[in-house]
Amino acid sequence: MMRESKSTDTKVVPHVHQPDQDRFHAIRPEDAQWISFPAYPPTVRLAIMVGEPSKPGPYTIRVKVPADNKFMPHKHPEDRVYTVLSGVFYIGLGEEFDESKLVAYGPGSIVVLPGNQPHFHWAKSGEYITQITAIGPLGLDYVDPDNDPRISKRH
Repeated sequence: MMRESKSTDTKVVPHVHQPDQDRFHAIRPEDAQWISFPAYPPTVRLAIMVGEPSKPGPYTIRVKVPADNKFMPHKHPEDRVYTVLSGVFYIGLGEEFDESKLVAYGPGSIVVLPGNQPHFHWAKSGEYITQITAIGPLGLDYVDPDNDPRISKRH
């Protein structure tokens, strides 16, 4: 027999929705708005799917990397969960780009990347698209600042 609890000091706390999660909606792949992102190589594109990556809170983005593009060693302050949507995602860990450390992950693979873990990627076998879910704000710092597209090259 279950007893009913009769608490007189029950407080109702209103539910606070996360950014962009206050109403039912769906985003189809064809609705993605692919944009350039200053921290990425010039031909790489990003689509913000849910949330606002530049602010605190959860976000989901997609990253489309054309064939043969490399992301030189970098790290993100936030923990990330990558889901490979298409192509093959090659990722390696470390502060130096080392092809022998790359591991290939095909569509459907999930890669968990702890924050501040130096890593690198390469679209070695063709274009890939990953979906990244994390808690913002999104950050990206290159191990070698000379690899950062945001820094103008002065010669």
